[in-house]
Amino acid sequence: MTEIESLDQEREKRAFDIPEIRRDFPILQELTNGKPSVYLDSTASSLRPEQVVGAMLDYYHKCNANIHRGVYRWSEEATFKYERAHGKVKWFLNARSHKEIIFTRNTTESINLVAHTWGRANIKEGDEIVSTVMEHHSNIVPWQMLAQEKGAKVRYIKVNEEGKLDLSNIDEIITKKTKLVAVTHMSNVLGTINPVAELAKKAHAVGALILVDAAQSVPHLPVDVQALDIDFLAFSGHKMCGPTGIGVLWARRNLLEAMPPFLTGGDMIRSVTLEGSTWNDLPWKFEAGTPAIAEGIGLGAAVDYLASFGMDKIRAHEIEITRYALGQLREVPDLHIYGPRKAEERGGVVAFNLGEVHPHDLATMLDRDGIAVRAGHHCAQPLHDFLDLPATTRASFYIYNTLEEVDKLVDSLYRVRKVFKLA
Repeated sequence: MTEIESLDQEREKRAFDIPEIRRDFPILQELTNGKPSVYLDSTASSLRPEQVVGAMLDYYHKCNANIHRGVYRWSEEATFKYERAHGKVKWFLNARSHKEIIFTRNTTESINLVAHTWGRANIKEGDEIVSTVMEHHSNIVPWQMLAQEKGAKVRYIKVNEEGKLDLSNIDEIITKKTKLVAVTHMSNVLGTINPVAELAKKAHAVGALILVDAAQSVPHLPVDVQALDIDFLAFSGHKMCGPTGIGVLWARRNLLEAMPPFLTGGDMIRSVTLEGSTWNDLPWKFEAGTPAIAEGIGLGAAVDYLASFGMDKIRAHEIEITRYALGQLREVPDLHIYGPRKAEERGGVVAFNLGEVHPHDLATMLDRDGIAVRAGHHCAQPLHDFLDLPATTRASFYIYNTLEEVDKLVDSLYRVRKVFKLA
């Protein structure tokens, strides 16, 4: 593990050159309906650079074997690469140990793992779980089901007119009855960046733990689990230039040690007799069966890719493009934007509606111009209900997007206005 830990050393940073970055993503050269592709749906899933795809192909071409189970060279090389990826994520989050890094399939599975293991062992009748109305369904439904099973209650922090959490009565919501606060670090609709460190202090003051859905934050800004002083954090590889089918649960080591396994069989076992079984060390205790080896290696390559720029530069680029987008979109008549007004208070996400045009119709029209956006409730129905909206259109930005692409979006919106006779 010494080679894994050596990844803590500062890496040489690559210049943030967008034309050069775009060359890493061959799919951006593809045409959509005969027009240059403008991909504005990275909040749902980012694109993958050649470096990540190459790392996965390298595994398949050079050491395609199972891990931890062979003493031959291919297996040992695959094991090293897969374990090394845990070390890279540890470094990326500033976790204390690679043993705190659990590979799952995605954010959803990570949250469900906590609900089924820590939750079932610690939530009791009369307890309360605090969440927010801006959560993705993945950070609402598991707690609703756990509360129903245990006779507990889920309470929700509301959203104010600025699209931020309404913390005016937070001491009435987070109380001695609270056992867990489950909150998104960044809203996948409003783009709001929530004060996680402040909420962690509130939770810990009453003896509760805090779980952070970081699916939208880890890919876009520096995230330091020690500085935030949180207890659980979940995110997905496919939103941060990594492959699908791989996610991460980070948790404090003492919590993971005390939690029972989520799935059983395969690599999570130390020994099995007919009378009983014992469990492997962390993190393998929570990685049952043959894991997503290529995907784990790909996630490690994605960490390398983002780290090669520095998350501070990525964040600065997204602030710039989001500020420009907010300014340009506000000039479009009949267009209403949701979420904080300042780019510094939100991620690279802009949800909006254009007059009475249904978001699905709007997204279809934009697609004709080669522009990919998301339309619907974005797995955040409670938030849309709270805002009294059936759906929204969402444009989201990442490292490969340009100001010129924002201009194309705006020009296309003006064309939609003419088609629907809003002009």
